[in-house]
Amino acid sequence: MNEATLESTAQALLAPGKGILAADESFPTIGKRFKEFNIPSTEENRRAYREMLFTTPGLGEFISGVILFDETMRQKMGSASMPEALARQGIIPGIKVDEGTMNLPGFAGEKITQGLDGLRERLAEYRELGASFTKWRAVIAIGERLPTTACLEANAHAHALFAALCQEAGLVPIVEPEVLMDGNHTLARCEEVTTATLQTVFAALFDHRVVLEQMLLKSGMVLSGKDCPQPADASEVAAATLRCFRRTVPAAVPGIVFLSGGQSAVAATERLNAICRAGGAPWKLTFSYGRALQDDALKTWKGAPANVAAAQAALFHRAKCNGLAVQGKYSEQVEREGAAG
Repeated sequence: MNEATLESTAQALLAPGKGILAADESFPTIGKRFKEFNIPSTEENRRAYREMLFTTPGLGEFISGVILFDETMRQKMGSASMPEALARQGIIPGIKVDEGTMNLPGFAGEKITQGLDGLRERLAEYRELGASFTKWRAVIAIGERLPTTACLEANAHAHALFAALCQEAGLVPIVEPEVLMDGNHTLARCEEVTTATLQTVFAALFDHRVVLEQMLLKSGMVLSGKDCPQPADASEVAAATLRCFRRTVPAAVPGIVFLSGGQSAVAATERLNAICRAGGAPWKLTFSYGRALQDDALKTWKGAPANVAAAQAALFHRAKCNGLAVQGKYSEQVEREGAAG
């Protein structure tokens, strides 16, 4: 795949008023979510759930791409594979390629992401299966003496190797160093850690000759810890997030897609709206949400075929709200209209 195609794929994922649906939950994660509603986590139930999401009428109006899990990549909706069915709706199929985290040896409380072994071969297979982009997630914890430089550098190195291998394979990499919300840290502390994380990541990407125009960054917003006694409001979040990114993310990167990271669906939309409304960013900004898009749909679906239409309506509403937020046009009225519907 030539450079122009990689860059056009990255730009297509950043189409105005659209974002990315993250539906790449691992077996343990989706099993945990299904268990809340007494849904057995069988292959068929996982397929039926994701088919419900992906066949939502009009979803392509607000969703540019979907991040799939390996199992889903190989499943079918009728006679078409999942990637084929998405592509027919004008939605770009992508794939999560990391293999989860493990404890970083010698560094209590810190993690390193696995999955580099055999990645070149897996990427070639995913291209054949229909993927056009990929994602690799690292997790960075905030604590009294965390994160350590060793943790930041180890994860940045893995991210850079991942991104270089993806571009070699003709796939657009989404680099996702997630700074976790867990803890009682302040907004300022999160900004400090996010700044250090992104500086380290981009230094590694540069060293590994990753072409910045052919990748996307997936990042959390700069937020107070979820147990912080004085959480920042949306305007403070927007100011801190944009300040942090301007200091760390090269303008050559075409776009930044936000993860929801444990925020409620409405809070994730409100803060996205505040960030995008502030304006002045050199990159395109949009969303790549998992739970913040899916939660209402899953609560409505509960594994019952009779609930599919209502669950799809719930997903469509959340996608629409976030599509408007990307343009700075989300409002409480839009939120209420969906609830009323």
